[in-house]
Amino acid sequence: MQHFITKGRGATSNPAGRFEEIDYAPEPEEKGEGRVLKTRYYRDTSKTILVRNDSPDIPFELGINPYRGCEHGCIYCYARPYHEYLGFSAGLDFESRIFVKENAPALLRKALGSPRWVPQPVGLSGVTDPYQPCERHFRLTRACLEVCAEYRNPVGIVTKNHLITRDTDLLAQLAAHRAVGVGISVTTLDPVLARRMEPRASSPERRLAAIRTLSAAGIPVMVNVAPVIPGLTDHEMPEIIRRAVEAGASQAMYIMCRLPYGVKDLFQDWLGVHYPDRKEKVLNRIREIRGGKLNDSTFGERMRGAGIFAEQVRALFHASCRREGIEGRRFALSAEAFRQPGSRQMCLF
Repeated sequence: MQHFITKGRGATSNPAGRFEEIDYAPEPEEKGEGRVLKTRYYRDTSKTILVRNDSPDIPFELGINPYRGCEHGCIYCYARPYHEYLGFSAGLDFESRIFVKENAPALLRKALGSPRWVPQPVGLSGVTDPYQPCERHFRLTRACLEVCAEYRNPVGIVTKNHLITRDTDLLAQLAAHRAVGVGISVTTLDPVLARRMEPRASSPERRLAAIRTLSAAGIPVMVNVAPVIPGLTDHEMPEIIRRAVEAGASQAMYIMCRLPYGVKDLFQDWLGVHYPDRKEKVLNRIREIRGGKLNDSTFGERMRGAGIFAEQVRALFHASCRREGIEGRRFALSAEAFRQPGSRQMCLF
């Protein structure tokens, strides 16, 4: 497998997907400071936008994903293998070949306007980040939020991009009806580590600034310490929670690092390139919480891990939340204000 460092990208390789027989390497361009891989966008013509989730580990049943693939390029991203179903690699392809669902807002409006729709929270997004850099141009996430605000349908959002503050107006409208909750993911406070690990996501300080802006507008914000990477970022948990609460976060959660399918190989390669001195320590710690493997997809354990080390991280999390006065707090989204503008049902009132 060919390995190389490409400016602004997380993966150091582009292995063939597990369904492919042919391997190929993308052609980076040599420019200025180093190798550059241009992002390409593809039109996604999906006929539906709501994806049903039956995992007991996820707090919502339906999710909206305006984009497939993610420019943030987070090396640990559990969503990378989804790109293999499209004939692309979970490596560099995932972060440089983005599928855009231009009809997402219209499809969402159709779903919420259906007489069969049962008002309930939806996750935006359940797989890739809805505020990745291309959202500045396509504005599909904002358009979907406009639909949610119009119908007052509750929505939960998780992102690691400061761009979410652009939509403070819509989020505040939903918050007035207890119909929104925002999770800001903060993996590390180390800007160098963040730039290597999540190359096109907002810096840690910008994420804390997003928490500050949203909470000041009355929008409930959770800090998502995720993923916790044993031997690399786990020691930062108390300070991340302290800084987030200081910025206005009212609750917290955490998720242990997950490395499904080809992600474990990409992650190992990344460690070898950027942190060779810590590579074995990190991998061994992950094996400790995953029953001797690098991944365990068992429901109930995949988000938290198992074993002594996983228990230590859990205890550290609860102690940190207790110290900051937010232990046990959780979003309680409401669908009571839901409406279908223009429908005959509204005329009855």
